[in-house]
Amino acid sequence: MRLPLVLFLIAPLVEIASFIIVGQAIGVLPTLGLIVLSGVAGVALLRVQGAGILRRLQSESQKGVDPGRELVHAALLVVAAFLLIVPGFFGDIIGILLFLPFVRDFAWRMIKPRIVVRSAFADRGFSTARPADDNVVDLDDDEFQREPNPNSADPDSPWRGPRIGRD
Repeated sequence: MRLPLVLFLIAPLVEIASFIIVGQAIGVLPTLGLIVLSGVAGVALLRVQGAGILRRLQSESQKGVDPGRELVHAALLVVAAFLLIVPGFFGDIIGILLFLPFVRDFAWRMIKPRIVVRSAFADRGFSTARPADDNVVDLDDDEFQREPNPNSADPDSPWRGPRIGRD
């Protein structure tokens, strides 16, 4: 059996057990309050941290630096916020840990050898010019002239073309 499947099956049991243990220790209402508080904290942290990650992504792309690290950080922040928003104390602990930058850096060091970030930007930078296409003929204004279509009711219409099946 694969590890992710086992974790997926065991995680709800761990969360239920954590609800029972925390509920017995502090009571039902404080436990529910902690669950609501963690959800609100997840949304708030995602907004604050997410904006910072977007700014760093933009600055790295303007510098021409590989954005792989920042993309992984952004993905881990989304996972962390999701774990905080979904009720459960074990997931909250993992989510809080993922909000810490050194934990995300550790995850990046573990993931980096397994991924490759490829982009056209990394090779050429941003370009507004269209890529060369062998099927395109580029003409100047004096080399091209549009003639009206005799089948069209309005020769100035951009919807000119042959009428099919209407004769």
